[in-house]
Amino acid sequence: MKIRAALLLAAHQPFVIDEVELDDPRAGEVLVKIAASGVCHSDYHLISGATNHPMPVIAGHEGAGVVQSVGSGVTRVKPGDHVSLNWAPDCGHCFYCLHGKPNLCETYVGPIWAGTMLDGTTRLRWKDQTVYHFSGLATFAEYAVVPQESCVVIRQDVPLKVAALVGCAVSTGVGAALYTAQVKAGESAVIFGCGGVGLNIIQGAALCGAEKIIAVDTNPTKMEIARQFGATHTLLSSDDPIQHIRALTNGRGADHSFEAVGLPALQELAFEAVRPGGTLTLAGLSAMGSGTNLPGAVITRQEKVIKGSYYGTVNASRDFPLLLDLYVAGKLKLDELISQEYTLDQINHAYDVMLSGTTARGVIVF
Repeated sequence: MKIRAALLLAAHQPFVIDEVELDDPRAGEVLVKIAASGVCHSDYHLISGATNHPMPVIAGHEGAGVVQSVGSGVTRVKPGDHVSLNWAPDCGHCFYCLHGKPNLCETYVGPIWAGTMLDGTTRLRWKDQTVYHFSGLATFAEYAVVPQESCVVIRQDVPLKVAALVGCAVSTGVGAALYTAQVKAGESAVIFGCGGVGLNIIQGAALCGAEKIIAVDTNPTKMEIARQFGATHTLLSSDDPIQHIRALTNGRGADHSFEAVGLPALQELAFEAVRPGGTLTLAGLSAMGSGTNLPGAVITRQEKVIKGSYYGTVNASRDFPLLLDLYVAGKLKLDELISQEYTLDQINHAYDVMLSGTTARGVIVF
């Protein structure tokens, strides 16, 4: 079938909106009509070259939609189901799945990063060229063929533009606080970076019962937004945040420090902000090949714990529905995450706005 999609032909170029050919789903695959896709920084890494990936590619990994048809052998979904899409599908039987880390599933890592379906081939063509699927999803398009393992059936009373955000920003942020760091009631947390992921770390920490939640960002606009999501204190990064963080935490530093941008210099600052015996959680996606200089002597002497958080350590099949239940119950602010809606034709403008740092989350609505 012919569909409209946003193509990225090479790094350092804008998206091109054009018609592409999408094949029918094969065995174990699902055709989804995309309803909405979040404007996420991880997709921008393809444009900047921070993430290496086969090109041309259809980006988009934070999406939700309605199942249209299924290939042979599909048992997880049926036509008409509403689904939130999981960009880190899990097999259920590899070492990591069996040890409670389905977000690190090793079975599907190869094809997902190769830009293909799980059988090593693609379903997309443009002008007789092979087109690759980012994260096995390619949600910057009207329709997508995805592995059934990437489909999480969700309740149908939730807007699909909200359900799309659960597929990345919400799970990554809330999960970082709830599952990776395991923030406890009464503890303090500082969050560096108040974009889509950072705001969800803030509300995840609030959900855990953190007493002090300190938000740090470069943009004054984000200060009020952070407070809406549960921050008890806000700091501009230009105002010596370490001094203020220590003043707010009896001179020790925060129990938990989170970095939600992926910048080595900010990761190092976040390390300074955590108290001896506390935990630094790195949730922002850094550029491939970048390095962070953390002092080994301090780590040893002060027993600081450093954790990576990939997809918030979530189990998508369990946690996507849980997060949406919390949203319906009024425990998570998801409507408020959506700062602006765009059409597919506005995708380059949407990324310009994202880079300005003035929004929580933009969403492309089909």
